[in-house]
Amino acid sequence: MRIFLIVWLGQIVSLLGSGLTEFALGVWVYQTTGSITQFALISLCIHLPNIIVSPFAGAIVDRWDRRWAMILSDLVTGVAAIVVFILVLQNRLEIWHIYVGVAISSVFNAFQWPAYLAAIAQLVPKKNLGRANGMVQVAGAVAKISGPIVAGFLLLAIELKGVLLVDLCTFVFAVVTLLCVRFPKVERTSTSSEKVNLDRLWQDVVSGWNYIIQRPGLRILTMFFAISYFSEGMLQVLFWPFVLDIASESELGMVLSVSGCGMLLGSVAIGAWGGPKRRVYGILGFVSLQGLFLCFGGIQASVIGA
Repeated sequence: MRIFLIVWLGQIVSLLGSGLTEFALGVWVYQTTGSITQFALISLCIHLPNIIVSPFAGAIVDRWDRRWAMILSDLVTGVAAIVVFILVLQNRLEIWHIYVGVAISSVFNAFQWPAYLAAIAQLVPKKNLGRANGMVQVAGAVAKISGPIVAGFLLLAIELKGVLLVDLCTFVFAVVTLLCVRFPKVERTSTSSEKVNLDRLWQDVVSGWNYIIQRPGLRILTMFFAISYFSEGMLQVLFWPFVLDIASESELGMVLSVSGCGMLLGSVAIGAWGGPKRRVYGILGFVSLQGLFLCFGGIQASVIGA
């Protein structure tokens, strides 16, 4: 567990730094342009490259050394942050610079997460896998809760360049933790030991889709989540400008942190309860409740309602 704890510490710090920068850049773009469209393009650059690359990233990571996949992802994302930081110092930062930097980070984050998750089984004894996975979930929750509120206050105190500098320090810390450890060797199957080639990658991607398509329950559930996330994406694009029009950056950070607290409490509650016997009823019920509360929140323009 010692090696895992070192890696986990580095990744939670890196997650926090990425959350700070994502918040700061989003606020900067909206306050600079006043355009919801320009702000929405950041969300597009964050998610679209990741969606496109992810089906191939998992297959590639299976054939790579997971530690080096994580190091490379952190390094490239850090370089993108350095470029943006230099442009800010020189007062030459433009909107399209942010789009390019965020898109590059999104591509390499598609490799980072699968490599990290796959490394857990490599670093942790089987009896401790449940605890390790729980720690990973807690790390994500901590970053989601603390990131926005910390970023909101930092943005007011040290501005965008200061937030970017903090993010760079978190990337350095994450890379150093990975360089200080060695992952145990794993026995690879004949498939995972093959060299990366496009034909084989495409076969892996197609087999994954076929697995879903051939199972009606999974197919319907995938369509449901696709529609749900599409609607949620539209909400997120409008939510930040909605709050920033009536409140400050720090108050937006507090609102987003409260959202993260709700997610954490919900996870703990489901963990203690176990959820309904018919899981699909639980999914439909909780998504419906989420939509209902969001409707109430939009009735009146106030930070408390948000």
